Amino acid sequence: MLIIDDSSTMRKLLALIGSELGAETAQAEDGDAALDCVARDPAFDVALVDWDMPRMNGLDFVQAVRARPELAGMKLMMVTSHHTAQDVRAALALGADDFLMKPLDTDMVAMKLRGLGLLE
Repeated sequence: MLIIDDSSTMRKLLALIGSELGAETAQAEDGDAALDCVARDPAFDVALVDWDMPRMNGLDFVQAVRARPELAGMKLMMVTSHHTAQDVRAALALGADDFLMKPLDTDMVAMKLRGLGLLE
């Protein structure tokens, strides 16, 4: 699980949740750093992607991943406070697989990961 968020607090929280769910995690502070992570290790099964980040935001990261055929199997879940129907449609249209609203908890993350076929 790759956690992409410019907030170190949110990265730590999601890493803790990932650990509770039995996932190995890696972290990146923005989309650029996340692309470096997937270049080194393209085997991530899911990326939890914040929307608003400096340098490369979440939507740009989603587009960059979807443009790379070798990353086609990676699930992308937006984790954000953006919550309008228009926001959800925009993220899904660009290639996000799901959407999780902040604030969140372990049960919410687990439910979404199950929906993506990543947890039993």
